[in-house]
Amino acid sequence: MIRLARARAARVLTTAAIASVVMGAVAVPPAQAANYVPISGAGSTWSQNAIDQWRRDVYQFGLQVNYAGNGSSDGRNQFRAGTVDFAVSEIPYGTKDGGVFDPPPTQSATNPRPFAYIPIVAGGTSFMYNLVIGGRRVTNLQLSPSTIVGIFTDKITRWNDPAIAKDNPGLTLPALPVVPVVRSDGSGTTAQFTKYMATKYASQWNAYCLRTGRATLPCGQTSTYPTVPGSGFVSQSGSLGVAGYVAQSNNVGTINYVEYSYALNSGFPVAKMLNKAGYYIEPTADSVAVALTGATINGDLTQNLGGVYDNADPRTYPLSSYSYMIIPTTTAPPMNTDKGHSLAAFAKYFLCDGQNKAPLLGYSPLPLNLVQAAFTQIRKIPGADLGSINVRACHNPTFTSSGANLLAQIAPQPLPCAHVGIPTQCWDGTAGAARIATFVHGVGDNYGVKAKPTGNPSAHPTGNPSTNPSTNPSTNPTGNPTSNPTGNPTPNPTGNSTGNPTGNPTSNPSSNGGTLSNPGAPPGAQAQPVAVASQFAGGNSVLIPILALLVLLGVVIAPVAVASILRGGKK
Repeated sequence: MIRLARARAARVLTTAAIASVVMGAVAVPPAQAANYVPISGAGSTWSQNAIDQWRRDVYQFGLQVNYAGNGSSDGRNQFRAGTVDFAVSEIPYGTKDGGVFDPPPTQSATNPRPFAYIPIVAGGTSFMYNLVIGGRRVTNLQLSPSTIVGIFTDKITRWNDPAIAKDNPGLTLPALPVVPVVRSDGSGTTAQFTKYMATKYASQWNAYCLRTGRATLPCGQTSTYPTVPGSGFVSQSGSLGVAGYVAQSNNVGTINYVEYSYALNSGFPVAKMLNKAGYYIEPTADSVAVALTGATINGDLTQNLGGVYDNADPRTYPLSSYSYMIIPTTTAPPMNTDKGHSLAAFAKYFLCDGQNKAPLLGYSPLPLNLVQAAFTQIRKIPGADLGSINVRACHNPTFTSSGANLLAQIAPQPLPCAHVGIPTQCWDGTAGAARIATFVHGVGDNYGVKAKPTGNPSAHPTGNPSTNPSTNPSTNPTGNPTSNPTGNPTPNPTGNSTGNPTGNPTSNPSSNGGTLSNPGAPPGAQAQPVAVASQFAGGNSVLIPILALLVLLGVVIAPVAVASILRGGKK
């Protein structure tokens, strides 16, 4: 129990340090408006929560960035067609999907567009789920890679399947159907997940693809998830679509694949995934940073993730990756130097000060080597203010004097109860349900876990974060620039994100109807790391004054940092 509290305390201190900068940034007074022109982009929903936060941050400085999260495939298509200034994607151009080649925009017959890639943020593709045992929500599910592949290739169809039971020795699993929820649109999230399966479990993935009617083998990476007619799979559009479906209180037994940020915002847990070292790990900012030390970066800044999948560090989350912005390097329409000036300023912000907000949003900040490489790419944007592109003035939270990733250095080791093969498992929750513990049976303190957690695990601690998504800037664009790149920065009248074009329930917790299986928890309770110190009341009360001091420092320092990085406008 003590070890578990210490591990959590370490995570709170890391988050608190970053939170101080974030809270300070909120108090930044509007800088003198620079001569920026609006820019528009489209693409990834995997990284949309981060992009939307950054758009709100720079809007106060007169920089209007419009963005439509319609999926990576749509973003690449729009950039190639010249309908947006930039795109965001987890999939590079030049790949084959189901035998169909995705040509780069330089090969366009009507409007060839030279381009470059910029890494924008790192994160983990997670498995958000809705599972109940004895009327209580399960928040500590563990899954091995082979079990995950079995679920998403229609081989494991019941929650009490022996494979899932083996991963979860501390739980008595129900005989409920497993309902995989997959993306119906062209998605970078789908591409990340299917690339992993095609790389590590090729035979199972190929066999499944044949059952769906795909005749081209090997099946490989695909951005559109194939399904077997008549199977129990459910398809939804956008990250908000799949997250919102699982978050509905009556959809017990569902599981999806989605960026970790969406589970945080929905108030739901994600499965801890078994890594190469034999530990079940959650995709936190720390575990993603550690995992990506195994990535190989290609000359064009795209990624090779083989070393991430098999990273032997026990702190690693295997399905970690980067997302990329596709930027123009010439003034081919619709780009011009005025737009390029705005785009470069936006890129400088999110590579530096914007990265401070990544952990709070469910992502992991970029390390020094990628930021340096990205700065080289920014210089290729027509109209970029070259004089203000200086990595020494970049306030990125991962930087160290040696160039190593700070988060990877300070990431805590996993608890003994997270190791495979022991007769129990950790009881602590994950992601948006981090404060909701789950009863487990088995051996007690020998593995750093108690069979019966102190207090009522179904109850939410005092000082609950509000369930109103208007308090969470990543899920409510009201009053901020619209995500429609062709419109004006007016509020979205529906209050819903454009990432859910099908009208399916979004991650708005009010859609849960207040009938969550965990009766003591508010529907869709959102994790807010600044308030997490409340769970250590009594044992670690020293965190509260420390956090207050860090917040004070952030209020003093951050305004200067954020204002200076965006003050490079035209005079």
